[in-house]
Amino acid sequence: MDDEKTPDETTEGSDAAAAGPVPDEDTSSSQAAGEAPSSAPPAGEASEDATADAPAEQPEASAEEPSSEQDEAPEGEPEAEEPVAEEKKKDVIPGADLEPILVEQDGPELTAEEKARLEAEEEEKARREAALASDEPDAETASRAPAKLESGARFLATGKRKRSIARVTLIPGDGKIEVNKRSLEEFFPRPLHQTIARQPLTVSGYEGNVDVRVRVHGGGISGQAGAVRHGIARALTEIDPELRGDLKRRGFLTRDARVKERRKAGFKKARKKPQFSKR
Repeated sequence: MDDEKTPDETTEGSDAAAAGPVPDEDTSSSQAAGEAPSSAPPAGEASEDATADAPAEQPEASAEEPSSEQDEAPEGEPEAEEPVAEEKKKDVIPGADLEPILVEQDGPELTAEEKARLEAEEEEKARREAALASDEPDAETASRAPAKLESGARFLATGKRKRSIARVTLIPGDGKIEVNKRSLEEFFPRPLHQTIARQPLTVSGYEGNVDVRVRVHGGGISGQAGAVRHGIARALTEIDPELRGDLKRRGFLTRDARVKERRKAGFKKARKKPQFSKR
């Protein structure tokens, strides 16, 4: 009956088998000495783990290396490139690359007939200005010598145009013209008005033989130029009555009676009616 074991012995044997192998003497002695067990794996296992993990980490390092190289550029290069970029920006005019925008007219589009009428009016106005500027005296008037004037002679006349009134005085001189104590070029800046005022003197040949003094008031600049021409033409007929026919034929002695028409009651202007509203 020695082979038979008691229940206590069988339980003890199973517990010993379940407990596993008994630790070595070195580890037991170190634990007994109070040293904590190290969790680091042995040197051989650490090297194997490092070699196994190295291939997986290499792609990340290679991917990061170019960015680090780009970020860590030489210090001298950015400083040299930035001023060049700033100079280019300064040279470029802002908005130079933008396309121009066509601005349409606020008013309604003109028809072909209206455009043709406006062009004809502009051509007629230009033709009249050119005719006035290039008006030359006739052969008979140019051949006739101007009359000799006494040293203290004075010839007075009055010219009118619209609401302007010009009082002209002709005296012997070298062709100087004063309007309201100012030179003709200063008082009439436009060459057209200067030509209109000088026309009677140019046609009659007295342009460089008499001095003209004018006092003019009323109206506008165009009306005053017409009044000066009318007064000079009348004063020249006082000097030489033979000039009357030539000056009359050119229309310099005719009083231009055209004036602005008066406004009527119920109208906005002379003939312009107020806008009609149906509702």
